[in-house]
Amino acid sequence: MSNYHVQIKAGNIIDTIGCLYNSLTPSSKRIADYVVLNPTQISKHSIANLSQIVNAGDATIIRFCRTLGFKGYQDFKMELAIEVSNFQGREKEIFDTYVTPEDNAEMIGHKLKTAIESVLSETMNLLDFQCLESVAEILKDTKAIYFFGVGSSGLTAESAKHKFMRIGLNVDAFTNNHFMYIKSSLIHAGDVAIGISHSGSSIETTKALRLAKENGAVTIAITHNPRSDITKFSDYVLVNGNQQGQLQGDSIGTKISQFFVLDLIYTLLVQHDITGAKTNKLKTTEALCNKS
Repeated sequence: MSNYHVQIKAGNIIDTIGCLYNSLTPSSKRIADYVVLNPTQISKHSIANLSQIVNAGDATIIRFCRTLGFKGYQDFKMELAIEVSNFQGREKEIFDTYVTPEDNAEMIGHKLKTAIESVLSETMNLLDFQCLESVAEILKDTKAIYFFGVGSSGLTAESAKHKFMRIGLNVDAFTNNHFMYIKSSLIHAGDVAIGISHSGSSIETTKALRLAKENGAVTIAITHNPRSDITKFSDYVLVNGNQQGQLQGDSIGTKISQFFVLDLIYTLLVQHDITGAKTNKLKTTEALCNKS
């Protein structure tokens, strides 16, 4: 299993709680629920007060703070107070993305725009950009890149294949679990396997990444949960956002944040070889447009 350490950035506390939530213990989830619903109240509470409110011991609260990257409760409380003061309008902004019966098409458009901006901001907060640059560096030199994903994440994998192929990379995507297992068991050392799973708990994608890693591939996970099953077999972890309300349903925010991460990688690759990327893009465009 990988010893890769996911960097949790202090100062983005609410977003960080969201991406780690499913991996927290029940007592830590009670703390998290209270913090997310009452962020302005935390600065008023001593650790003893908070302990009574959330029915968790002082040691549990300290462990929760350390999970988020802080030394202890006082550091956590101070950083959260700064975050709250900087984003006082955020709670109203998220609430405003909910559709009401009175909304016309233009108003719904504005609300969708706000929701998309929110999930992209969260992704920016959660991404480890040093890790992102390392991934781009690896991809530009590898012989083959394979995307794995099922369901909605499978659609993202297929889209990534199309995008990266257009600039000349040797890339393929697999969304059927049998084909995923066959390819990952026959993958060559040094090839790159990228598993896409928003929850990080996809059994099929996790198995494909495990097989690829066992066969010497460099493994990368794109997920919302940096401590999920898929990350146990990943050399690099890229965390995407998740904020979505009633307006976005189950997948629009997820897909936009996944595409955003992949577009960042794509842009870094193009930046490294702008001339070559343009040449390859032109060739593929001409091939697709030529009807003869």
